[in-house]
Amino acid sequence: MLKHTIFREYDIRGIADCDLLSPDIEVLGRAIGTYMIRRTGRKVNLGRDCRLSGPRLHAALLNGLLAAGCEVTDIGVVPTPLLYYSVYKFGAEAGVMITGSHNPADYNGFKMMAGKAAVYGQDIQDIYKIIENEDFETGQGSVVTADPITPYVDEIPQGFQFVRRIKVVFDAGNGTAGPTLHRLLERLNVEPIEMFFDMDGHFPNHHPDPTVEHNLVMLKAAVKQHGASMGIAFDGDSDRIGAIDENGTVVWGDQLMLIYAREILTRKPGSTFIGEVKCSQVMYDTIEKLGGKPIMYKTGHSLIKTKMKEEHAELAGEMSGHIFFADRFYGFDDALYAACRLIEIVAASGKPLSYQLEGLPVMVNTPEIRVDWPDETKFQVVAQVTAHFKATHSVIDVDGVRVKFDKGWGLLRASNTQPVLVMRFEAESPELLAEYQATVEAALHAAAV
Repeated sequence: MLKHTIFREYDIRGIADCDLLSPDIEVLGRAIGTYMIRRTGRKVNLGRDCRLSGPRLHAALLNGLLAAGCEVTDIGVVPTPLLYYSVYKFGAEAGVMITGSHNPADYNGFKMMAGKAAVYGQDIQDIYKIIENEDFETGQGSVVTADPITPYVDEIPQGFQFVRRIKVVFDAGNGTAGPTLHRLLERLNVEPIEMFFDMDGHFPNHHPDPTVEHNLVMLKAAVKQHGASMGIAFDGDSDRIGAIDENGTVVWGDQLMLIYAREILTRKPGSTFIGEVKCSQVMYDTIEKLGGKPIMYKTGHSLIKTKMKEEHAELAGEMSGHIFFADRFYGFDDALYAACRLIEIVAASGKPLSYQLEGLPVMVNTPEIRVDWPDETKFQVVAQVTAHFKATHSVIDVDGVRVKFDKGWGLLRASNTQPVLVMRFEAESPELLAEYQATVEAALHAAAV
């Protein structure tokens, strides 16, 4: 039986050849099918990314969905955003994407939609209970195939007229972005330099996770070599965007959010924006100064999407590069679409990407610091550290603990996708940054004893 620990907050994920054995995935398919039939309906769209374990997991999950009586539309190997798009466009009642996202190559997993809503939290635990209780629907399902890429590459360019043709380097990281992005770029007024557009689940050039600066080294070199206006990178399943400016400086997720928010606020004053606990205070403060309404919320693509609908936000985003546009789009995270919006802003401004952040307060901050920590105790130790700081500091505990210091902040939270703790720090000087980091790390070590 599948381990309970792989049923996470907003997806099901594990090491493919260890945690996701084919007979168990067939049972999982029956459980997901059962859940969807009872919740929204039996019309399920099924896609997968290009990981090596994908064909095996696809076959097993499909067998389970059919055994539950689902009417499956198989959309093949696609970016995760195109699974979401296909549910909107093909009138499906549910969707399942087989993807390891940004995780190491030996991982894989399942992201799900019931209707147009993400399946997360208690819903994922309910699927586990169906397996535990062997409470399955039974039926004779059916499967047809469909192509969501062609309607997508027909539709998206209609929303863009880039007023200036700029040179952009694109790094698809041998993930799923390449083939779809190539077809998009053929229809857009942009001069593209394409890197690693062939899908290859070995990820031979670098790991497809643009939140790790080491994975952007080749993109930086190419931007410099070609004299490009910017570089854009994608994660393995194309729902996270990474960007670098013309100087090779990384433009992180919260900075991208701010660039997008500024443009939206010129057209829609007073709009609401959702960020997460790892985002810079500069982002929240600047959006507020521009007349927007920023809301700090939990990390996690499913959680953010749900909050976005509740708050009728125009845009939401995470440090990890998940960017969700409700403005002019469908509200799901799509790095291909986010790339088009960034090119549009830079092209229209007549200035390079670096200019879009001029005039903002300069803070010193760390990237995400990931500390290996057992799944079994990671939430407990974060709770202890939270209690410790609540006694002495102002804290935000919507997701882990974000401790407010005089001239900055520190964050400790448990990852929902890996056995790690995540920390991030921001301050007005390197000395204060080191001090705040040491303070939080000391509390963590004390809690771990």
